[in-house]
Amino acid sequence: MTLPHPLPTAAQAGNDPAQDDRFRLAMTASNIGMAIVSLDGVWLEVNPALCAMLGYREEQLRGHHYSEVTHRDDLAISQNLVAALVSGELASVDEHKRYVHADGSDVWVQLNVAVMRADDGAPQYFISHMRDIRGEREAGIALSARVAEHGAALDASHRQLQLFADAVAHDLRAPLRSIESFSALLADRAGERLNETDRDYLTRIRAAATRMTGLLAMLTELSHVTRAEMRIGPVDLSLLADWVGAELQDADPSRRGEVRVQPGLQVEGDERLLKLMLTQLMHNAWKFSALAAEADAPVRIEVGGETRDGALALSVRDHGSGFDMRYAHKLFEPFQRLHGPDQGGGHGLGLAIARRVAERHRGRLRAHAGPGAGSTFTVELPLVSRGEENVDA
Repeated sequence: MTLPHPLPTAAQAGNDPAQDDRFRLAMTASNIGMAIVSLDGVWLEVNPALCAMLGYREEQLRGHHYSEVTHRDDLAISQNLVAALVSGELASVDEHKRYVHADGSDVWVQLNVAVMRADDGAPQYFISHMRDIRGEREAGIALSARVAEHGAALDASHRQLQLFADAVAHDLRAPLRSIESFSALLADRAGERLNETDRDYLTRIRAAATRMTGLLAMLTELSHVTRAEMRIGPVDLSLLADWVGAELQDADPSRRGEVRVQPGLQVEGDERLLKLMLTQLMHNAWKFSALAAEADAPVRIEVGGETRDGALALSVRDHGSGFDMRYAHKLFEPFQRLHGPDQGGGHGLGLAIARRVAERHRGRLRAHAGPGAGSTFTVELPLVSRGEENVDA
């Protein structure tokens, strides 16, 4: 089927014949594949760029149906798009699809198709533009392979680093246990023979060993919350907060605690990790409240929340010493402390662990406080889990 004058005549479409000639010249000069296609899918005109792209001569394409050189896996897509264009459901198409080269290889193109209509709106023919994107796809596939390779290398590096950290922590625990044990024996057996300065030195040694043991335990915990597989399910945060409050009271029976927990605080997440997060936040609140309060005053902690925009804003409020908001950026960084040891400052890992748990649940942790005015830590958690965040990122 060879049509010497495939474009509609001026009488049919109201076009100037000179404009038709200019359009044919533009098609011929274009380095992008172009075709004029009848409504029933026959190529009426094809330009040299399209012929070169597909490896056919002009006469091998013109007059033939587009399906003859369309990849069979894309035929249904093409038919649906043609039907949508003719019906007016789509005004134009911008799609990636495959054709079959004369040598049998796949040719990926970015296909742009528009339907030309008469003055009364009736469809007349299609104008197609096809840009060869094989190079871009190959580059994208190569990039994906490099990204995957890099990800695997990064994962292996993480595992090696973790093994190293675990080995160091394990090897340090043994000498620390020896220091703690023999220091305790020395204090029991020779305490009376030591003078005040010697006893002070011994106390400092034992306290330093205890802090180091606690630091190693928290480093292990931070590593765990980063690597542990998450088990997502419904979590009753109110129940967990009551549980943590009871544990804090048991650990410090000399102080009376008033832990008020709002009922009905529920999200989806990993129950163990969320309990660990609450433990760190509420332990932080208990510690600084106890230091700031009078000896006979209760430690007051309030746990509440409100739902907004599909998330639960969970707050843990204390009435402790607070902190200067100018230094709030240091709060959640490992080993960063806003208080010295004499003010209750620890190893700076508790809040880092809490933030990591929030991040793994696609949430965030922020704080608000004032010197001497207590602190409020707010965790925003999705009510419905959207899955774990990308840990490597």
